[in-house]
Amino acid sequence: MPLFDLSLEELHEYRSASIEPEDFDAFWSKTLQEARDHDLDARFEPVGTGLTTVQVFDVTFAGFGGHPVKGWLMLPAGAEEPLPLVVEFVGYGGGRGLPHEHLLWASTGRAYFIMDTRGQGSAWGGGGGTADPVGSAPAYPGYMTQGIDAPENYYYRRVITDAVRAIEAARSHPLTDASRTVATGGSQGGGLSIAVGGLLPDLAAIAPDVPFLCDFPRATVLTDRHPYREIGLFLKTHRGRTQDTLRTLAYFDGVHFASRASAPTLFSAGLEDQTCPPSTVFAAFNAWAHEDKTIEVYDFNDHEGGGPHHETAKLRWLRSYA
Repeated sequence: MPLFDLSLEELHEYRSASIEPEDFDAFWSKTLQEARDHDLDARFEPVGTGLTTVQVFDVTFAGFGGHPVKGWLMLPAGAEEPLPLVVEFVGYGGGRGLPHEHLLWASTGRAYFIMDTRGQGSAWGGGGGTADPVGSAPAYPGYMTQGIDAPENYYYRRVITDAVRAIEAARSHPLTDASRTVATGGSQGGGLSIAVGGLLPDLAAIAPDVPFLCDFPRATVLTDRHPYREIGLFLKTHRGRTQDTLRTLAYFDGVHFASRASAPTLFSAGLEDQTCPPSTVFAAFNAWAHEDKTIEVYDFNDHEGGGPHHETAKLRWLRSYA
């Protein structure tokens, strides 16, 4: 697919039309306080994997509603002092997978935590094991419209809260250095890293790759690819509910989290990305509040973005922060 979105010059100037809810901060403050009323109850159980360069812990912690959420914590073998911490969130449909799928960051001498995504983990990779015990109003198959009738009910309220609690859980381990915590992820994971960047004021750096969950007003009319297309298919049946739906989505739009970010960031975007169109990525990047921000652009790439080349870029970039 050739270039289909704005020119690179226009992308650097683009601003989202997403309208920030007046009670955005109050909504998230209340949501996180309700989650923190539950004991975090982070449990780290060592597991034998046959891997010799890393020590692996099967993690369970209390996310939204006190619901149990899984993850892996991986430490370089023999670690004795607190280490810089990389927390990763996974793409749409994926789960925490298997430990040997995630050796990169622990191999750099950092602690690494990957969060399972509730209700997902059955579309690709090694799978997941976290249920979502909350029901929803009628929804198109997938996750994008679950509970979209109201912000309080929306699926991503639960997942974003889980993401904040995942960082709190990972930081609670004695061999992680809370002051050097980095959040990262690709696609959905990129969107979640933007969200925690706007909700937690003390992260060292954020690295969202080709992020999803950004600039819903544009994304839902620009691309016919899933997952954004789930919203259009829902509205195709539920006629006349477009504005109500966009009002709900505004509470979860990466653009509004980005405007509250207090950490340096490295974004990535693919100019042929039809899953997360580049203008939606730039909408969040251009709104990023911290002045130390960089975006790597991959001219001829779709949603794979920079792939292993961007991992190399992140490794270089993170040396300055964690």
